[in-house]
Amino acid sequence: MDSFELNKIIAAVLMVALLVIGISKLSNIIFYVEKPEVPGYKVDVEQASITPSDSEEKEEQKVDIAALMSLGDVTSGEKIFKKCAACHSIVKGGKNNIGPALYNVVGRKIGGVEGYKYSKALAAYEKNWSFEELNGFLIKPAKWIKGTKMAYAGLRKEKDRASVIKYLNKNSDNPLPLP
Repeated sequence: MDSFELNKIIAAVLMVALLVIGISKLSNIIFYVEKPEVPGYKVDVEQASITPSDSEEKEEQKVDIAALMSLGDVTSGEKIFKKCAACHSIVKGGKNNIGPALYNVVGRKIGGVEGYKYSKALAAYEKNWSFEELNGFLIKPAKWIKGTKMAYAGLRKEKDRASVIKYLNKNSDNPLPLP
C-alpha cells in the first residue's frame, strides 16, 4: 500500500469524526432544551394524617386484652408453643437455649433472666411481661421492641396469641389471674 492510499484512509476517518462532532453540535443548537433550575418533578401530596406513636398503639392493645384472652385456650397454646420450643424452654428450672427460659415469664421483668445475654433493646426496656406486653410482642417482636435479637415473624391470629399467652401463664409458680 502506498502513502497516498494511507493518507486517504486517515483523511476519511478524520472526516467521519469531524462530521459526527459537527452534527452533534448542530443538533444541540437546533433542539435546544432549557434545563430546570432544580432537577426532578415536584409532586403535590396531601398532608397525611399523623400516625399514632408506639405508646398510643400499645395503649390501644390494652383496651381489648380481656376480649382477646377469652379467645384462647391452654391446649391450643401448648401445640402452638412447639414453634417456640425450638429456641425456648418452658419447664421449671429449664436452661436458656437460643432464647431465654420462659417458665414464670408472665409478670417477670423484661430482660430479667439471669445468665442470658439479651439485646440492648430488651435489656433497656423497663417493663414487665404483662398480658398486653406479651400480646404486642408476639404480634411482631422486632416491631414491638425495636432492636431485639429475636428473629421471629410473630403470630398474626389473635386466638393463637391468646392461647400461647394462657399457656405461658399456666407454666408458672404463681399464674396471674386472667383479665
